Amino acid sequence: QVQLVESGGGLKQTGDSLRLSCAASGLDFSTSILAWFRQAPGKEREFVAAMTWNGKRTAYEDSVKDRYTISRDNAKNTVDLQMNSLEPEDAAVYYCALGFRHPAIPTSTPEDYHYWGQGTQVTVSS
Repeated sequence: QVQLVESGGGLKQTGDSLRLSCAASGLDFSTSILAWFRQAPGKEREFVAAMTWNGKRTAYEDSVKDRYTISRDNAKNTVDLQMNSLEPEDAAVYYCALGFRHPAIPTSTPEDYHYWGQGTQVTVSS
């Protein structure tokens, strides 16, 4: 059974940092592409960041690319998202996602990801 479990969400203030983690089990993690998406209340789910299977290519949504960093540890089957300089607009439920369709392309298309976590809430107060 494939499982993705996010952790690390919480309440932060503007300007704070937060690190999210996602642990995967039940599949061959090392050949997958990994990503983070987020969804704020009343909004569509949006792409945040992605990393290819070998970590050599990444992609970021424009509003986070200078503040967020995605990383992965294939030995531990984890993918992290380091978020710095948090803004109220960053508040959302954050989801990790895993796919195999294009392992060498850090795609932002949700349909390219086969497995999703349940999400972790990030709240940012101004």
